[in-house]
Amino acid sequence: MTSTQDNIQKAADLLWEAGRSGTPCDPVRGLLAEGDLDGAYAVQEINTKRGLDMGRRLVGRKIGLTSKAVQTQLGVDQPDYGMLFADMAMAEGEDIALSAIMQPKVEAEIAFVLAADLDSEQLTLADLTQAVDYAVAAIEVVGSRVAKWDIRILDTIADNASSGLYVLGSEPRGLGEFDPRLCGMVMEKGGEPVSVGAGAACLGNPLTAALWLAKVMARVGRSLRAGDTILSGALGPMVAAAPGDVFEARVNGLGSVRASFGKE
Repeated sequence: MTSTQDNIQKAADLLWEAGRSGTPCDPVRGLLAEGDLDGAYAVQEINTKRGLDMGRRLVGRKIGLTSKAVQTQLGVDQPDYGMLFADMAMAEGEDIALSAIMQPKVEAEIAFVLAADLDSEQLTLADLTQAVDYAVAAIEVVGSRVAKWDIRILDTIADNASSGLYVLGSEPRGLGEFDPRLCGMVMEKGGEPVSVGAGAACLGNPLTAALWLAKVMARVGRSLRAGDTILSGALGPMVAAAPGDVFEARVNGLGSVRASFGKE
């Protein structure tokens, strides 16, 4: 089954207004045909174009649903993706205003920055590794424009893969300097561990997730370009963020990265 164009537009309008007003909306999955992932991505694309028309700049992509357990929970067998805009990038030490992100949660990831375009659907892992300039530790601040995080797969895809903001670490490493699959991760809040994991939690290897993304982006006409950032997916469980929280994630071989939230 496919969703009607009218309902796709309605879903896009609801999510756009929620983001604009700061008031979460009801789930949009009821507007889309059951299992219509393409319809959900069409919703996302409408709001991507709106952002671009407003002057926002695409600087990369994020990958979600890289955990097999979460895929099973949501009844899917593949990850999803969302757009990264320049205004989503936060610097370490810069307080993140709670008003800037709806219902924030954080997760630690590996980010890859590209040195070359990836514009073929027939990419190999060799093509990808050759195109990666460097990797850094990252914290993604996810958020949902859907009230109470009442989401299923169609909701999160339509909502730009529940994107929010992100912070990149400042210790870039080449792919030969660390092991993306075996590297461990610990994220702490106030010095106490709140999330642990490893590269293997991300589709078995974060590079596998990045390769999936690159192929899909080429197929849908939004190929990854030199300079783009790929947030490759969570290495451990998400953690809710509250005013004044400071999170620090350490990834073996990539150093650490901090995300700080303002007290209001």
